[in-house]
Formats: sequence, structure tokens, C-alpha cells
Amino acid sequence: MFSKKEKIKIANEIEQLLLSFNHPEMPAEKPNFKLHVVGAESWSWADIEPNWKYENSDPGINPWNEIARQK
Repeated sequence: MFSKKEKIKIANEIEQLLLSFNHPEMPAEKPNFKLHVVGAESWSWADIEPNWKYENSDPGINPWNEIARQK
């Protein structure tokens, strides 16, 4: 549903928000989360995870999401 660039931005914003709470049960860095976003159609969805999980690998992309967002 989102392009790779958009997912990276969303993940970064979520990570910064979670860390900003300074909650005692949260890690001081690299919080682990998974956001599932449901789109307008039954086939439209996105799973977003922290960017640091992909430090040693590249997340898979859906070419349609990359093309659709360039319009």
C-alpha cells in the first residue's frame, strides 16, 4: 500500500514517538513494533516494522506500490 520511502518515514516517526515517552518498560533505543494498516479495499494493507530490523538486509518491495506513488 505504501512505497518503501513512505514506509521508512512512517517507521521512523513511530520509533521517535515511542522513544519520546521515556516509558520505563520501553527500551532506550530500537523499540520493536509492528503496525498493520488496513486500506480502503480488502486487498489493500501494509505491515510496517522498525527500520533497524533491515540494517543487514533490504525489505522486499511490491513494484506496484513504487510505481503507483510516483504519479
